[in-house]
Amino acid sequence: MTNIRSFRIDIPQAQLDDLGARLAGTRWPDELPGVGWSRGVPLGYLKDLAAYWRTGYDWRAQEAALNAYPHHLTTIGEQNLHFLHVRSPEPDATPLLLLHGWPGGFTDFLDVIGPLSDPRAHGGDPADAFHLVIPSLPGFGFSTPLAGPGMGAARMAGVLVELMSRLGYRRYGVHGYDTGSWVAPEMGKQDPDRVAGVHVNALITFPVGAEGEMEGLSEVEQRRWQAMQSFNDGYLQCNSKRPQTVAYGLHDSPVGQLAWIVEKFKELTEPEEGLPEDSIDRDRILTGVCLYWLTGTAGSAAQVYYEEISANDWSAEAAGGDWGDGAEEWAAPQHGTVPTGVLVSKHDVTIRRWAERDHHVVRWTELGAGGHFLAMEAPDLLIGDLREFFRKLR
Repeated sequence: MTNIRSFRIDIPQAQLDDLGARLAGTRWPDELPGVGWSRGVPLGYLKDLAAYWRTGYDWRAQEAALNAYPHHLTTIGEQNLHFLHVRSPEPDATPLLLLHGWPGGFTDFLDVIGPLSDPRAHGGDPADAFHLVIPSLPGFGFSTPLAGPGMGAARMAGVLVELMSRLGYRRYGVHGYDTGSWVAPEMGKQDPDRVAGVHVNALITFPVGAEGEMEGLSEVEQRRWQAMQSFNDGYLQCNSKRPQTVAYGLHDSPVGQLAWIVEKFKELTEPEEGLPEDSIDRDRILTGVCLYWLTGTAGSAAQVYYEEISANDWSAEAAGGDWGDGAEEWAAPQHGTVPTGVLVSKHDVTIRRWAERDHHVVRWTELGAGGHFLAMEAPDLLIGDLREFFRKLR
């Protein structure tokens, strides 16, 4: 292995003390009565969550649990890269890269590490075992600082292709969701001889203005298309157009960072009418928030939205205020050749014909359950589909 060194998370106590002091000294705004979640995170809910973060949540316990896994750092080009490398006890295990999204991190996959890497110990078939590589995407967590402008999905993919080479893996699979679902197919395009298969969930698909592409959509697909057009994308617009400006508030206020992230967990988990902690353990959510806060990556993690959305005009505004009317302004991406599995949760808005236009889809699974953060909300569903997909590609 080249230029790979072991790493251990060890946040200085002074940073934790500063976090506690900032939480205790939060300047809380007023709130209009009776609006609930309709205008953002309610004051009472956020005060309660922030109080728990300050007095009930134990970062040191979480840090110790994270350090039970093997962490590594390397530098590829000018980009520092952090990753977990969990080798299976099964010698013939398939290497598998797991790629997170925003506002997530490598901790999104903690619940799937054991069953995927050691199925024998979890009641599964040892033939389904994986050697796992779980990076923090460039600009996220400990994969900092960001190596300049231009770190979009394709460039991230190049960094990760090189990582798998350094680890000595001649053939491997890739799974990604959200941002990871942009990066994973790019890896297949850049390294088709070594990427055995690409598996994605929370995949976003777009119309490109092709004749007939809007005709014959099923009722479910029409609802998904409507959901895409009506989605409250304020965070997306801010991240993609002014990531540096947004970063000042999030980098300076832990409660601001908490609200920015927890709103996405409220909106993207199932059931949407429930609270985020009804779907995902509260400590797990706070560990993810801590990684953004303690590494100071609110701004650098948002940059991928600028690279992929603003720079490519992937917005309703660029489309003249209507996604459909402006679709002819977008070019269809290069069609992938690597076998691709698409897992669609209840929350996803993926349109199959557009996915098949862009990817070599060989497996399509409609779950009818689960939200955006599937590895945390319904890990067994993700594990099962990953096993089924890669079983035919080993």
